[in-house]
Amino acid sequence: MSTPDASPLSYYDEIGGHEVFVRLVDVFYDGVADDEVLRPMYPEEDLGPAKERLTLFLEQYWGGPSTYSENRGHPRLRMRHAAFHVNPDARDRWLAHMRTAVDAIELPPLHEATLWDYLQRAAFAMVNTFEPSGIGPAADGRAEASLPVTAQTTKESP
Repeated sequence: MSTPDASPLSYYDEIGGHEVFVRLVDVFYDGVADDEVLRPMYPEEDLGPAKERLTLFLEQYWGGPSTYSENRGHPRLRMRHAAFHVNPDARDRWLAHMRTAVDAIELPPLHEATLWDYLQRAAFAMVNTFEPSGIGPAADGRAEASLPVTAQTTKESP
């Protein structure tokens, strides 16, 4: 008697499901909570809602429940981050906190490399400015662009 082929496990299931993603996100936000560049990007006083959104997003992306889309629609990551001043410094800080979180969940090497590759690509894709200032939300949803200050030249008398 033959048994039907079992469906392959999703990445979500392979790494341990919900509990692993909750741990990843908790460790990540532990770092964000004290980061003077990233913390202002989270308008809520409590990071709990941000933790929930990131957990649901990552779970869905990696083959878990589709709760994120059911509650919030299509992820549209670049659009959702457009209101924030995401420069290379913010990206690198985000990646540093996420690196700590990935290390904390102690995945097997192939799973760790797969997750880290995605997180790096996502972080680089979110960069929307190379201006060094203007962190956090601003009027009209964007940080004001700043122009470099140049010295005025004056015509000297001969």
